[in-house]
Amino acid sequence: MLKRLLIVLSIVALGLLLYSVFVENIFSPRLSPKDTAELKLNDLKLEVKYNRPSKRDRVIFGALVPFDEVWRTGANEATTFETNKDLIIDELILKKGKYTLWTVPMANSWKVMFNSEQYEWGVNEKMEPMWNPNFDVVEIEVPIQKIDTTVERFTISFDNKTGNLKLSMAWDSTVIDIPIEVYDTKKYTELRNSGKKR
Repeated sequence: MLKRLLIVLSIVALGLLLYSVFVENIFSPRLSPKDTAELKLNDLKLEVKYNRPSKRDRVIFGALVPFDEVWRTGANEATTFETNKDLIIDELILKKGKYTLWTVPMANSWKVMFNSEQYEWGVNEKMEPMWNPNFDVVEIEVPIQKIDTTVERFTISFDNKTGNLKLSMAWDSTVIDIPIEVYDTKKYTELRNSGKKR
């Protein structure tokens, strides 16, 4: 009896393995592989975890990624942003911690939202963003830049080459830059007193 049970279990296990390999393709490379963008600067540590869809001869913004709609900023799981220091994002304070990163691509600019809620996935079963606007802690709008080259795979990176730290996102022929500064009480107070803080 035990021998027969082991045979049945072995057949079931083999069937599940074959199904996974040939139907679900679990060993094939992900179309949108996971990646991490990191920055370590003195005692500042920033990290973005995201998934990188490819262009594959498709029109991206305004088509595959519609204009004026919330985008999960990549593919698959929700994109996350983590900082170990309080930051100033375009004159707004972002407290240290872990956030999900959402965007609204538009024809000439993007909205960027740092959201305090954590989501297991970027969209629900209806392919609607799982973003809850009630948890947005910072929302900014930045202009797009058009470039002559084509970025095949969606890319997020940190850029500090000029001493002005920014978080960059690039795909197809579109790039956006999000200005980042480490929070400094004196500097922020001066900014607020000058009337520049929104």
